[in-house]
Amino acid sequence: MSGLAKHTRVSLIPCLRYRDAPAAIDWLCRHFGFERHLVVPDDRGGIAHAQLSFGNGMLMLGSLADSAYGRLMRQPDQAGGCTQSLYLVVEDADALHARAVAAGAEVVIELKDEDYGGRGFTCRDPEGHLWTFGSYDPWLSE
Repeated sequence: MSGLAKHTRVSLIPCLRYRDAPAAIDWLCRHFGFERHLVVPDDRGGIAHAQLSFGNGMLMLGSLADSAYGRLMRQPDQAGGCTQSLYLVVEDADALHARAVAAGAEVVIELKDEDYGGRGFTCRDPEGHLWTFGSYDPWLSE
């Protein structure tokens, strides 16, 4: 068991790569409610590194690049689908669902009440990454 307190800032930060990282940053901020924490452009019109915050969590992302790290990554369409997904705890899953639908996100699991508690849905962003938003907070279920 980790020695970190449960109610501290998150210490696990997911990282994603996008073909059009500037557009992804704008989309994630406008439609999912992320906030720009740090955005470092590269010399090709892309993003060398970005940090977006969401509540007390953070997401790092950047443009696909021909680098040691970039060669390890595959986009969802290259992998035949997603190999991982992100879950974000939100207070109002219904409101975020409405925003996602209005933004044209592909909802792959409709908004519903879960047997284990909470309410949520799953959708894809414009580049196919899988996102689940729900009111279930596993930290509060213990």
